[in-house]
Amino acid sequence: MLPEIKTILYSTDLGAGAPHVFRYALSIAQKHDARIAIVHAMEPLSTFGQSLVELHISHEQSEEIHRQAREKVKGDIEGRLETFCALELCGDPEGRERVSEIRIVEGQPAQEIVRLAGELKADLVVMGTHRHTAVGEALLGTTAHKVLHSCELPTLLVRIPNGYREEGF
Repeated sequence: MLPEIKTILYSTDLGAGAPHVFRYALSIAQKHDARIAIVHAMEPLSTFGQSLVELHISHEQSEEIHRQAREKVKGDIEGRLETFCALELCGDPEGRERVSEIRIVEGQPAQEIVRLAGELKADLVVMGTHRHTAVGEALLGTTAHKVLHSCELPTLLVRIPNGYREEGF
């Protein structure tokens, strides 16, 4: 039996290659009548960084700043998504309606992507990847590499062409 794809988790770093990657997620969603959950994971401050911040502002103020940052990023994604759909889909509302939710989370990106893929019962993860040197990847790893090796779901890594620049979401 062929696998059903009903929920796609599209992970974005909001970089210049994001629209290129989103086109793949949207194309698959259209072909399978699937929904897309857009996820952006923000890395938290280190413990040292957080304690420096809390020397100057209260924990509550810090939490409020983080909440506002998440809301701003979500608003930016919504705006860019509307622009993308208007330009690429000629106003076809069905394209925009394929995006069922936008989540902004804080944590280690690879861990959050894998966690949300399970929570959302995703059938496929779609994310972009840049060309990296073997040594650089071996030493540091990439979010895409970590997701590919720790996520139990099928994961589509879309290579972002060198020099590709387009405002992303």
